[in-house]
Amino acid sequence: MNDVTQFAVFGHPIAHSLSPRIHALFGRQLGIPVHYVAIDAPAQTFATQLGQFAAAGGRGANITLPLKQIAAGFCEERSEFATRAGAVNTLSRRAGGQWRGDNTDGAGLICDLAERHRLDLRGRRGLLIGAGGAARAAAFALLEAGVEQITIVNRTPERADALADAIGMPKRAHTRYWQDLFNLGSFELIVDATSAGLSRESLQLPFALVAPRALCYHLSYGAAAFSFLAWARAAHAGQALDGLGMLVEQAAESFAIWHGKRPDTDSVYATLRAELPLHASD
Repeated sequence: MNDVTQFAVFGHPIAHSLSPRIHALFGRQLGIPVHYVAIDAPAQTFATQLGQFAAAGGRGANITLPLKQIAAGFCEERSEFATRAGAVNTLSRRAGGQWRGDNTDGAGLICDLAERHRLDLRGRRGLLIGAGGAARAAAFALLEAGVEQITIVNRTPERADALADAIGMPKRAHTRYWQDLFNLGSFELIVDATSAGLSRESLQLPFALVAPRALCYHLSYGAAAFSFLAWARAAHAGQALDGLGMLVEQAAESFAIWHGKRPDTDSVYATLRAELPLHASD
């Protein structure tokens, strides 16, 4: 294994992650040997485990919940987008041993929506549910893509307020309390950035949130997105999509950072979509 570059994805939980399979498919496509594993890392032990990974020759890592904001603090250098989002999902080991942090989530989300699904995001009134690391990247990326306004709602309101403050555009990004969800009117774009689906928890959202022909998007994929997508369809959303495409696209961006080549994503997306349970998305 000494002649194989080592990469990993850190998160908690992590057993469900498709990232090792995605990077294996990318490596096979481009003829690049890749040793990429999933490492379960609770927040309390993440720093120690990341240090052990680096000491063993780890050169790059993807970071998923609940560690993206923590990872940002470990970086000597961060990309401009990662700095603004305050969250890192891609770490690269520099020659001097320091970590550089990037965030490819925003690019992955917009690539999936605008390129794969050919959706025009401009002028939409959006609702973002959640305020963690993935939500932070999504908020900045959606506003840059032309979403007119985003209302941020989180069960811990202080985190929503912190995200709105980081965005710094009160006319375009503001917060409301969770109990306000029944009185907010309807939205043309609803993004679920919570981890509730991983524990099979339902958010109990009102149908009135969904405007005619609205786009409902869950940043997770597979079983974690089932409840939200079922709710969106029951509310007659125009489109109900999971985040499999975002996962593949952000992985391709990370792969390009590490290896200097961006793989073709359509074939990998098609392979994984065929393997997921039916009705994962429309």
